[in-house]
Amino acid sequence: MPEVAAPPVPVRALARRFWPYVRPYRRQLVAALALVVLVPAIDTATIYTYKLLVDRVIVPRDLHALVFCGGLFAGLTLVGGIASFGDDYVGTWVAEHFLLDLRVGVFAHLQRLSLDFFDRRRLGDLISRLTGDVAAIETMTLYSLGDALSYVARIAFFSVALAVLDWQLAATTLLIVPLFWITTRHFSREIKQASREKRRRSGAVSAVAEESLANVAVVQAYNGQEGEIERMARESRGALDAEMTATRLRAVFSPLMDLFELAGALIVVGLGTYELAHGRLSLGGLVAYLAYLTQLYAPIRRLSRLINSVFAATASAERVSELLDERPSVTEPPGPRLVARPQGRLTFDDVSFSYPGAARAALAGVSFAVEPGEVVALVGASGAGKSTAAKLILRFYDPTAGAVRLDGADLRSLGLRDLRDHVSLLLQETLIFDATVGENITFGRPGASAATIERAAREADAHDFVSRLPDGYDTLVGQRGRLLSGGQRQRIAIARAMIRDAPVLVLDEPTTGLDVESGERILAPLRRLMAGRATVVISHDLRIARDADRIVVLDRGCVVERGSHPRLVAAGGVYARLWRLHERPHDDVALHALAGD
Repeated sequence: MPEVAAPPVPVRALARRFWPYVRPYRRQLVAALALVVLVPAIDTATIYTYKLLVDRVIVPRDLHALVFCGGLFAGLTLVGGIASFGDDYVGTWVAEHFLLDLRVGVFAHLQRLSLDFFDRRRLGDLISRLTGDVAAIETMTLYSLGDALSYVARIAFFSVALAVLDWQLAATTLLIVPLFWITTRHFSREIKQASREKRRRSGAVSAVAEESLANVAVVQAYNGQEGEIERMARESRGALDAEMTATRLRAVFSPLMDLFELAGALIVVGLGTYELAHGRLSLGGLVAYLAYLTQLYAPIRRLSRLINSVFAATASAERVSELLDERPSVTEPPGPRLVARPQGRLTFDDVSFSYPGAARAALAGVSFAVEPGEVVALVGASGAGKSTAAKLILRFYDPTAGAVRLDGADLRSLGLRDLRDHVSLLLQETLIFDATVGENITFGRPGASAATIERAAREADAHDFVSRLPDGYDTLVGQRGRLLSGGQRQRIAIARAMIRDAPVLVLDEPTTGLDVESGERILAPLRRLMAGRATVVISHDLRIARDADRIVVLDRGCVVERGSHPRLVAAGGVYARLWRLHERPHDDVALHALAGD
């Protein structure tokens, strides 16, 4: 899935977009900008002391005047050092707090987006935007603002000082400034385009790395290393080409600036010497003039480079802005209904749903109900729509027709947080965080006591193996719970659902990926978890479906059969065929474990 470049946005619009993240620190920003202006003002005064030093001390050889000039120079240096320290410290404080708020704000925005957004985006690219691109915005909004103000202040102060020393010579000197501006505008457009391509390629590199390393077992098992290396090399070569394009532009731009600066300096030396020879400029004035000129061209040149850097950073800002423009497809109702603990009656009322761009509906006219304390199993071949039904229960998506109801209320009328507080979910892929056992369990109920955690673990048959871990419930389980076996991860997930104690339970393929022994071992805690709750079981494993109160058979998104296991087997339809495919002589032990036989 190639990464598409974010749509171009004007720099001014991007600055307005991210300014709200700076607003809480505007007082500190004003202080930082005041210091930014103070520093070049002090530098201007410091350079002027060169004129006093030459004209009052060196030329007349008057050492008495050295005390005054030296004291003035030392005082200005001390004040300038203090102002420079304050400028660096306060400016960095504002910039880093801005970066913190922006990164957390973008992450929070991503957390609020609907599941369909993540289905069509590559995780590596999102991470690249959240890290590198967000950091680049700091350059565009804050550091560029401070640096630009500093350069403009230096240019203004030094230009005034040059005019005071010799306005005719100053006018000649400043004639070269338009050359800097014209050259900068030409190169900035090209650099912006190259930088946009580089950031797009960088996102693609991150996406390939994340995807390949996350699936390294499959890659190695199928000897796919060379293909993955080629994918990484292809995207990296694209990033390299974009970087080299930008580098070539900068490499040409820099010597051009050097040439303009040298031409200006030679003109001033020639004219200044002429002025000195005719007595219209003192030696100290010429020395100070040359010092100002050196200091003047430097900020003009840096301002030109800064403009190019800002245009380069806009490529990152556009990518982050594109994320912030995304809106969740599943939204909060204008006036959500307040629900205390519901009884848990779940109803699918003629529900249809189609994924964006899909050729056919994932669900079509599906209707069934789950009463409190009842277990309903959704079965069918892969692609029948079972997992889609689970996503609708949690409002990861909304139906395109019909309604899913909880205690008679359309789920779309409930607040998302309120709804999900009343649903426990056990996914096909056991998702465990890189945290302690206790923290993974309390993810279902933050702030739960140690006694509550242990009680949930005991009900999930997890307490015994957790007690044998090096640090018990404080043991770190590693990324994706890699330090635990598949069955142990599943029992931690069951404990997480237990501690939530929600009236509605959704089990999406709870035994997938487990061997027969491990699958049998979790049936007892699953039975305890389902007790007293409205439970929807989605499973290919008919050992679990067999003991449900009712079975709903889906085929191509439609309900084709419903009823108890014995009745459906006797009917000889779709379910009976599935049952014959699953039936094995050794299944009887597992079949009755869930029922407690």
